[in-house]
Parts: sequence; C-alpha cells; structure tokens
Amino acid sequence: MSVAPRPQRTRTYHHTFINSENWDHYQPRNDDIVVATSYKGGTTWMQAICGALVFQSPQPPGTLDALSPWVDAVFEPNEDVLARIERQTHRRYVKTHLPLSALPYFEQMKYIYVGRDGRDVFMSMANHLANMNPERVQALAARPDQKGPPLPPPAPDLLSAFDDWISKSTYAWEKDGFPIWSHHYHAQTWWDYRKLANILHVHFQDLLDDLDGQMRRVSAYLGIPVNEERWPDLVQAVTFDEMKSNADTRAPGADKGIWQDTRNFFHKGTNRRWEGVLKPVQIARYEALIKDVLEPGLAGWLVHEDGFVDPKSI
Repeated sequence: MSVAPRPQRTRTYHHTFINSENWDHYQPRNDDIVVATSYKGGTTWMQAICGALVFQSPQPPGTLDALSPWVDAVFEPNEDVLARIERQTHRRYVKTHLPLSALPYFEQMKYIYVGRDGRDVFMSMANHLANMNPERVQALAARPDQKGPPLPPPAPDLLSAFDDWISKSTYAWEKDGFPIWSHHYHAQTWWDYRKLANILHVHFQDLLDDLDGQMRRVSAYLGIPVNEERWPDLVQAVTFDEMKSNADTRAPGADKGIWQDTRNFFHKGTNRRWEGVLKPVQIARYEALIKDVLEPGLAGWLVHEDGFVDPKSI
C-alpha cells in the first residue's frame, strides 16, 4: 500500500481516555521529543529513559506526569496541560498514545515509537485495566469537553477478553483492539514512516535484552552525548526494579487515585506471559490477524522473530 511522502493527519480519536483534538493548539519547539506507543508497549519506560538523558540525572526534578505530560489525555483541561508544557524550559519530552494518522506531524520534532508483540501488550493491558479504579477514571474523564464513550463492562474472563480484543474494534477503520483502540493499526501508521530521519523505532524486547545498548541508541538519535562517568547510574535508574521502587513518581496518574496499587502499574516487566494462558486456537487466530492487518516486515518485527533489527533497514 502506497503512503504519502509526509505523514498526514486523517483520523480523529475520541475515547474514554483520549481526545486527539488536544493536539490542535500544541506549539512545537525544534528539539521536542514525542514518545509514542499504542498502550502497554513501553511508554513509561521510554519516558523515564528520555528523562534520564535530558536531565543527565537518575532522579529528574519532578514526577513523570509533570515533566512529560500526556497531551491527548482527557483527565485535566487541555489548556492547563498545554500551558504547563509551554512553561517548561528543559528539553521537552511529551507522551502520546495516538497513531501517526491522528497526530499533527512536525519535521523539527523527534518521535520515538516503541513496539511490542501484541500478545504481550494484551497481557499487560489486562493487568492494567484490572488495577484501575474504574469509578475514579470515569470521574476524571467526565469533563464537559469529553466526547468519548465510557468503558464498556469488562469481559467475564481473560480468554473472552482476548477474543474480543482480536475480533472487535472501537473505530470503523480498525479491525481489532476493543475496548481500547487497535495496537496493530497504530503500529502500521508508524511503520509506514520508519524511514524518516526524525522517527526512531525501539522494541520493548530489545530494551529488556540490552538496556544499555538501546539507551545509547536513543541518546545518539536525540543528539545527547554519553557521559561515561554518569552513564551506569542513568541506566540503573530506569531498570524495572528501580522504576517499581519509585512508582509514586514514575507511574502515570500516581497522584490521581487511578490505581488500586500504584506499584502494580509496573507489574512484571517481562514478555511471553501469554504462553500457557492463551489457547492454541487463540494464538492461531492472532497470527492470522497480524498477517491480515500488518505488513510482513512489521509483523515479524513486532513478534521479534529475528532479535534486534533496525526497522530502517527493512
């Protein structure tokens, strides 16, 4: 499928959690960083990595939410979020869960897309939703400008939820992802523009396998020199155990009462927990889905079948 030479904003997303129109008045700066994932793909991890690199400190001077706002979220007035971003004097690194087709594209900004096997995303999402305080989430999202529907009742069990996730969609242009949005449609929109110099693809598994090496890759992409004396402390600060031990400042929404257990936002930090949980027929259906909706190179990259591969080489 052919794509335009430059990303085009062609979709609008309204959901319980997000409003893509929040980006309408975003004022970019030349060195801004956008951390982009669908959900449960390593967003918070990459935000923490960016924070360590930008501030060259294992303890950035604020909470993750304060330093790296989620622009498309609906949990507080958009004008307040944008004003807070505008007041920032450090190199800005913001968060989005939108596909590239729903974002304004700025050539002067740096985008980091983090990918993950959809089955791992689902398992992490299931824990994420179970750990939420749904009444609190709905209360935060119940703003006058909120246009998205409330979350539907949860599926009766994990396997039923997976069946819904791979077979139903929230949006007409997607084929899966219910009750959130499609992890796979999202991934394809970013993959289509992987050759652009200001888009970097990082895989969640590569962060697990070689955090030091991947952080060096991100640092080089952002044009931040590596200070070898500080480097071991920066890497240690963004390991899973350190993130979990600092959940009150590293977990998104930690001060909003969203989570039943804030530390449990950092649940396992591993992949392939779906093995022995999903039935063989469900795994087969998943494999058929990604064959249908993803380019072969992207499908292979997401399931990490060949280890580390730079998508720009595919």
